[in-house]
Amino acid sequence: MNTPSTGLPESIASAAQHASSLRGRAGRSAGRSLAKVLFDEFESKIRQGLLREGDKLPTESELVQGYDVSRTVVREALSKLQAAGMVETRHGIGTFVLPPRSGGMFFLDPSELAESVDVLAVLELRISLETESAGLAAQRRTEGQLQAMRAALDDFAQSTQLGEDTVAHDFRFHLQIAQATGNRYFADIMNHLGTTLIPRTRVGTARSSPPNDGYLQRVNREHEEIYMAIARKDAESARAAMRVHLTNSRERLRQAQVAAAATAALPA
Repeated sequence: MNTPSTGLPESIASAAQHASSLRGRAGRSAGRSLAKVLFDEFESKIRQGLLREGDKLPTESELVQGYDVSRTVVREALSKLQAAGMVETRHGIGTFVLPPRSGGMFFLDPSELAESVDVLAVLELRISLETESAGLAAQRRTEGQLQAMRAALDDFAQSTQLGEDTVAHDFRFHLQIAQATGNRYFADIMNHLGTTLIPRTRVGTARSSPPNDGYLQRVNREHEEIYMAIARKDAESARAAMRVHLTNSRERLRQAQVAAAATAALPA
């Protein structure tokens, strides 16, 4: 078993120096936020093997103290690492380094860059709408509604294993959450937008990687975190899990945009 490596400074003096270095790098690089610098720091450690598969990352509080940054910075950096498929967060246990993945997890044809910008705008709307929807669902859901969410997730998982389309089950899960708020307007908006809410349906040739690459499995794990919080009637955790899920979706699409833009820039 690997001995977990925290990647944190080992003394107060070292921590202060490390935090100063982090802020210095952000200051020298136009457009790079502290969250991006922290993401780059851990991405580098993972790629160099300093943090290995199965290693547990420091807790949110330890990262805040060790790097002298806000919780918002830490959460954004961890969200980017999750979206990149480098780590996964297990509720009540911690965040762990995942095995290296082969290839990308979401692809865009360069011709679809303009359409993907619109998809990002929809994801911004969803982050605002569905974060609150999840919190209200946790407070108001019935046992029948919870069972309907469970059925949608089970169907999603089965379709993933069989290599079948998962979009309908994905949408069903999110719609069930909207209905569980007890406020019909949440469900009305979801029904109006329909399955076009799901990013991989909005971009014609965008596709997930093969099932063994883990893209859909990661999406489903994020769904499970939302479900478990709603099942516990934990409104704050449900909001946080939904925000992480949709923020990860946005980050996955942004990464695909960067790759597509680089491809488009290549000489013919």
